[in-house]
Amino acid sequence: MPHPRAAIDPRWHGRLTLGLLLAPALLWLGALIILPHIDLAVLSLRERIGPRQYAASLAQYKIFFAEPLYWHVFLRTAVMSVLATLLTLLLAFPIAWIIAKLARGRAGSLLFIICLIPFWVSETVRTLGWMILLRESGVLPALLVKLGITAMPVELLYRDATILVGLVYTSLLFMVVPLVSSLESLDNSLIEAAYDLGAGGFSILRSIVIPHAAPGITAGCIVVFMLTLGNYLTPTLLGGKNSQWFTEQIYTQFITRFNWEQGAAFGFLLLGLSTALVILGLAITGQRFGDVMRRT
Repeated sequence: MPHPRAAIDPRWHGRLTLGLLLAPALLWLGALIILPHIDLAVLSLRERIGPRQYAASLAQYKIFFAEPLYWHVFLRTAVMSVLATLLTLLLAFPIAWIIAKLARGRAGSLLFIICLIPFWVSETVRTLGWMILLRESGVLPALLVKLGITAMPVELLYRDATILVGLVYTSLLFMVVPLVSSLESLDNSLIEAAYDLGAGGFSILRSIVIPHAAPGITAGCIVVFMLTLGNYLTPTLLGGKNSQWFTEQIYTQFITRFNWEQGAAFGFLLLGLSTALVILGLAITGQRFGDVMRRT
């Protein structure tokens, strides 16, 4: 008589094991991400017509397009996020190249740790550090006066450039990691052969390095763009009340005005914007989402 365990199909045993391993992650995904999004979708598609009385409506979305302030801030947030992503890429690429190709042994690990150190503290502490440096009575304006560059301390906060500096600083590591992963797999002999054949540095970068690192570049840009677009703390603290960041509009609707329907609609508009730009970026670069996410 066969043993009961022998009658169990090994394939079903493997699927059961995989299901048990994935159950906590799937439960977390459903309870904390999927269900809240469904609830917000329902909120965004209703209108309050009386005390505790609601009707299905697109009024919240109509308000967004009817009010110039809302879509102006929406477009400004998108443009600033794209610009911050490009600046992060320009800064992170040489750093990743040095870590992956030029640094040897402990030097590469040390450089990576230097990039990681700012993330040992919270985003609040990092942003407050920039405020201490850049405010009118801060370190940098006092240094500029001491060096004779300015006659009196200048206020360096509450500017678009300041917001971009903070966003790049808080996102740099998320661009460096996928770039290092992509560049490490690049065979150095390809670059040496290109030099032997007379190719210049720019030609090698354009024809060999960038195509090989394209998945890492795309992955880093997607992560940084989504983090930047949804950032609330950095634009608010460094840009002040006039930062005109769309997440601040969402916060105002939820917390200040208690208008959850309008806040939910704004949240889904921001989600739609990020999704559309990510799809556009993948189409332009010719990358597949699955391949890109493996580099993150």
